[in-house]
Amino acid sequence: MQLKENVTPDANIPDEITLYELSDFFKIFADSTRLKILFAIDPVPLCVRDIAETLGMSEPLVSHHLRALRQARLISHKREGRHVIYSLKDDHVRDIVKKGLEHIEE
Repeated sequence: MQLKENVTPDANIPDEITLYELSDFFKIFADSTRLKILFAIDPVPLCVRDIAETLGMSEPLVSHHLRALRQARLISHKREGRHVIYSLKDDHVRDIVKKGLEHIEE
């Protein structure tokens, strides 16, 4: 790769705190169960029970992963009566997953 004139190699590297946060962000995607949940709730928002049934998992396991996805701000939730409905936070999340999928399918 050619370096642009008068540009140092580290000019494009974010600070340590940003790199740490970015690393943590990508760790969330390193779990296939979390990815399955993201795919499950992409076309239509679902409650824990429906996600568990769709994926053939226990509700406590799904809840555990939903908590991690919420903390990473990848999903949204809203209460509808006794149920909490989960959906992707925004199009950025869909784009990240889509780009990752495109990359491995090349």
